[in-house]
Amino acid sequence: MPIYGTRPEAIKMAPIIKALQESDDIECEVTVTGQHREMLDQVNELFDIVPDHDLNIIRPRQTLNGVMTRTIEGLDALFEQVQPDAVVVQGDTTTSTAGAIAAFYRGIPVVHVEAGLRSFDLFSPFPEEANRKMTTQVASLHLAPTTTSRDNLLREAVNPEDIVVTGNTVIDALYEVVEKAVPFSDPQLQELADSGRRLVLVTTHRRENQGEAMRGVGRALARLSEQYPDVDFVLPAHRNPVVREAILPEIEGRTNVIVTEPLAYGEFTHLLSVSQVVLTDSGGVQEEAPGLGKPVLVMRENTERPEAVSAGTVKLIGTDEERVVTEVSTLLNDAEAYAVMANAVNPYGDGRAAARTVAAVRALLGRGERLPDFAD
Repeated sequence: MPIYGTRPEAIKMAPIIKALQESDDIECEVTVTGQHREMLDQVNELFDIVPDHDLNIIRPRQTLNGVMTRTIEGLDALFEQVQPDAVVVQGDTTTSTAGAIAAFYRGIPVVHVEAGLRSFDLFSPFPEEANRKMTTQVASLHLAPTTTSRDNLLREAVNPEDIVVTGNTVIDALYEVVEKAVPFSDPQLQELADSGRRLVLVTTHRRENQGEAMRGVGRALARLSEQYPDVDFVLPAHRNPVVREAILPEIEGRTNVIVTEPLAYGEFTHLLSVSQVVLTDSGGVQEEAPGLGKPVLVMRENTERPEAVSAGTVKLIGTDEERVVTEVSTLLNDAEAYAVMANAVNPYGDGRAAARTVAAVRALLGRGERLPDFAD
């Protein structure tokens, strides 16, 4: 039973679900919580996934405790009915941790996809760092995307026999969707893509950045848009009203700052492919953009994805207004600095993570052998 509830989880689960469904001897019961709603449904539609079970827990301005409570209660009743042999959770959302805890309390083995990521700061990113550490404690099988993540687990005394290095399934999903070349539903975005103008893609939503830090990011975007009238800055605005209330007033009236509604994954991937620079506080984008040769400036003080920082394709810059302006300007002005980041090697996967994942699940269930680990 794969369990997920947010768009990032859905993207990374999609290749696994497809591979599970193609298996001759595994029955796959796809379960969504609906922690996100529209964005989750868009990804399921893109990958032709029809959930077998939908808890639909989303509430207006929902709290973390509310999400956790509703998810555990809903899954507990579902486990009583379906009695899965194993559950698969992904990453570090409240859905994934609630799913792992609910399964553990029922004595159901937990498979943790994207295990072992660590920022080593319990409150950054919040609550993700705590979520993934809690999931590690109850998981039976840890699917680490990289050797760095594996080493983090080993330092926490996880049994090495319970760890498989798979690569990250986001690369499997990315390669599939880029080939689709999903058209933009917004004519303005299609016009931007066809114009040949340079484009900076901006995403921001992290809880620890909400408030003054995010307002500072908005001010930085306003300054950059004035300094670079020949560059377009595109911000797919997160639906969280706290995010919008912080950043949108700072960029109002800037003609080359284009604010859109959140983009379906296919359109977002298309936009990523035609961008020159990515400015983000997202975790998943740190993995996706390097796969397309895009320099990534991360508006965080630390990251649980240090591999791309070491490779040189990702740079941590924080949220200080002056620093954001300086770092984006460097990539827009300095062709050599840009080339160094754009040509770095992506350490996150080779497009076969889902195959390694399903082989590991089959081995857990006594149905086959694992594949060799991904070598990053």
